[in-house]
Amino acid sequence: MDLGLADRTIVVTGGSSGVGLATVCALLDEGARVATCGRDADRLAKVAAELGAGHDRLLTGVCDVRDADAVRDFVRRTAEEFGGIDGLVNNAGQSRMKGLDDSTAEDWRDELELKFAGVLNPLQAARPHLAASGAASVVNINAVLAKQPEPRLITTSAARAGILNLSKSLSAELAGEGIRVNSVCLGLIDTGQWTRRYAAADSGRSYEDWQAELAADRGIALDRLGRAEEVAFAVLTLLSPLASYITGTSIDVCGGVGRSIL
Repeated sequence: MDLGLADRTIVVTGGSSGVGLATVCALLDEGARVATCGRDADRLAKVAAELGAGHDRLLTGVCDVRDADAVRDFVRRTAEEFGGIDGLVNNAGQSRMKGLDDSTAEDWRDELELKFAGVLNPLQAARPHLAASGAASVVNINAVLAKQPEPRLITTSAARAGILNLSKSLSAELAGEGIRVNSVCLGLIDTGQWTRRYAAADSGRSYEDWQAELAADRGIALDRLGRAEEVAFAVLTLLSPLASYITGTSIDVCGGVGRSIL
């Protein structure tokens, strides 16, 4: 199926690894023009070298989404290079594995700043270009934590719930400008974050056995972690002009771990 993304310009934040990188790759495969940013210059250089060779449809830039000026500069450069912006994937972010007693005031402040700035700064910068697109779509990468809090991730759960609420509000606010806003809520996805936690655990088990035990502990119905490319499929579906009547909703990509019916 042709998703209608060829020659459209999509900005992906946090695109140097994991879900963001899988989304960048999938978009390039569909013929889209992609601009992606991240904080790690070395990772971005590697992405540019591996994916950007041989064509001019990939633009990369070092940028912290909490820095509104840097985000505006990156978005401006994207629009100038590619002639506009049709989609935005707000993916930059991380999880903070802490409970209430371990979380400081600084933890709360940093987590809320990252999650909200990670959506609002790119959106505000891209908004005029999206409004001029005629087929604009914003996809906020979130987590099932937004709907069913996890005590071991208390600051992240609260921040993600706020972003889900914000996404719903934005879908109504921006509908008149022709900008759709949706969310993709993740469960446990096999990315660098989990390989690092596996290494830190130093359990002596194989990564496959460790994953299986983790899946059982978290009640994942499909009995495994997800893959980044499985998330990318949902993201591209929502970016596609074929999804032009979908806004203000969320898609769970979580292997059946979600217990909420809302």
